Amino acid sequence: MVEFKGRYIGMAKSLTNNKIELYLEVAEPDKAKTIDSELAGKGELTIEIKKYRKKRSLDANAYFWALVDKLSVKTGQDRIQIYRNAIKDIGGVSEIICLKSEAANRLCEVWSEKGIGWQADVMPSKLRGCKNVILYYGSSTYNTEQMSRLIDNIVQDCKAVGIETMTPAELAVLKAAWGKEKKSEHNNFNGKACKES
Repeated sequence: MVEFKGRYIGMAKSLTNNKIELYLEVAEPDKAKTIDSELAGKGELTIEIKKYRKKRSLDANAYFWALVDKLSVKTGQDRIQIYRNAIKDIGGVSEIICLKSEAANRLCEVWSEKGIGWQADVMPSKLRGCKNVILYYGSSTYNTEQMSRLIDNIVQDCKAVGIETMTPAELAVLKAAWGKEKKSEHNNFNGKACKES
């Protein structure tokens, strides 16, 4: 689907047949070229014309979620799982701590209550009676660099299955705005290292 802003100019009876031709003025010439290259000669189309309404601007996190939703619809994957996997894929948004084994599960429960992106994985430790816990932060805390990586990855996944995304220039503006609006709220968890007993 190609969506663009423009104006209705008028209509006239075709000179070659008994059909009506519509004339539109397109405000985005690049999109008009896309229509010509992708749809010319492709046969019948579904055409929808409606009054223009300015879309509410999205911040980077909202745009990320919009893409997650589209990817979920297109692939049949659970949207929450897409989000949680995306967080684990980007790197630089987690910490590893070591603590007593009996405290590991409780920490995971408390950590995950912060939000759906706040995840914890328990791993074995070389220290007797201890576990290593990887704590992942949710995207609402990300700085510009972290959010950029998250968006770049979801954009790549969307393009791979034919989902239209913002242009690189539009994405750059979105990411820059995130940096201005969002100061890093990355709360460092100061876990105390276990000592071998």
